[in-house]
Amino acid sequence: MSDDDVIADVYAGCFRRLVVQLYAVTGDLSEAQDAVQEAFTRALAAPRRFAGLDNPEAWLRRVAVNVARSRHRRRRVLDGLLRRTWSPPVVADSAPEHLALLAALRRLPDGQRHALALHYLVDLPVEEVARTLGVSVGTVKSRLSRGRQALALLLSPADTVDAVASRRRADVRS
Repeated sequence: MSDDDVIADVYAGCFRRLVVQLYAVTGDLSEAQDAVQEAFTRALAAPRRFAGLDNPEAWLRRVAVNVARSRHRRRRVLDGLLRRTWSPPVVADSAPEHLALLAALRRLPDGQRHALALHYLVDLPVEEVARTLGVSVGTVKSRLSRGRQALALLLSPADTVDAVASRRRADVRS
């Protein structure tokens, strides 16, 4: 029997049992599956040594438990670092007008939204916006113009309708 056949037989015979055991240790099924899979990966890295073990399942269990412990330790360290350094993002301005602008921007097509945000919020010149988005300067200008028109309609529909009606009345009188 080849070394690979030994690993395949052990895998078929004890993978599920090892996952259940590691699940009891970790409390997380996907973490248990990952740890057992990592143990088998290490066995495949040295098949001759693995085939020579007296109790391959015990070796796999020990490796899987160590993998799970190492991952848990790293996760705890990372969580501690994140708790100390991470703070929730702060909205620059929570005024109703600012929130309305952000909501209106989300309703625009991606191209217009990106062009408007980069040009007006990040304060990039039109040429830099074009390079960033990978489009021509003319496309950026078009998106800016259409985006401003769309925002005007979204932000003050009543005012815009009144202004259009007033212009029409003035045109009719002339």
